[in-house]
Amino acid sequence: MAQYKIETHLHTAEGSKCGWATGCEQAEARFMEGYSTIIVTDHFFRGNTRPERSLPWEEYVEQFCSGYEHAKERGDEIGLTVLFGLEDNYQGSEFLIYGLDKDWLKKNPGMREWTPWQEYEHVHGDGGYMVQAHPFREASYLFGFGLYPMFTDAVEGINAAQTKAMNDRAVWYAKQFDKPMTAGSDIHGISNVGGGILSPHPIRTIEDYINMIRNREDYELIEIHRPDKAPGGPPGADYFAKIEKQKAEMKAFADAAAAKLREGR
Repeated sequence: MAQYKIETHLHTAEGSKCGWATGCEQAEARFMEGYSTIIVTDHFFRGNTRPERSLPWEEYVEQFCSGYEHAKERGDEIGLTVLFGLEDNYQGSEFLIYGLDKDWLKKNPGMREWTPWQEYEHVHGDGGYMVQAHPFREASYLFGFGLYPMFTDAVEGINAAQTKAMNDRAVWYAKQFDKPMTAGSDIHGISNVGGGILSPHPIRTIEDYINMIRNREDYELIEIHRPDKAPGGPPGADYFAKIEKQKAEMKAFADAAAAKLREGR
């Protein structure tokens, strides 16, 4: 049976302050890695967002969405489906939101102050879907866990940027409240992480993705975890040379795919 690899949790340098690969680079890297669909979920206003919060609201939203738009533009050229999402933050807890778009964001400046309950009501009211991301993430800047089973549709059971212990707790939590589960790489750069979901059918629209999770269709969570201890020390010059070489390789791969796609039209 054919399996389609879906990245559900991805950041770009345009939308997320912690992202260091542009939307175009993310599309090229993930395409080369074998993904058929990626969902861009940059950090929104209350999280580690890239655009200045002092901007007028519509201008902020335009800049925020540019990472997705650059990824989609490149994806259309090379045959990669690129979909829109976002990652919102409430007092350290984060939520992946799918099924909305730029126009919806522009019409809802009040979301900067919504509680999870208010956000859930508005997102649901307009056909969106809300997933609690990495609910048991541990970090030096976090002071506990905020769990919101009544105001989320699903739980990110496996986040490749978290340890197995953190993900095991997330899976337990989802089962306790009978929530569907997702998985994602939470990727910020071009390096190969390989997380996400394997689907038996292609995911071409965000509605395809939402329905697959909501209906608990026959998909598979890719089980990849961060090591308990990450290697220490700053990267050396050889690391940056390797990254530049990787960027050149993935661009050449994507350019070849784009040329082939154009020939077939």
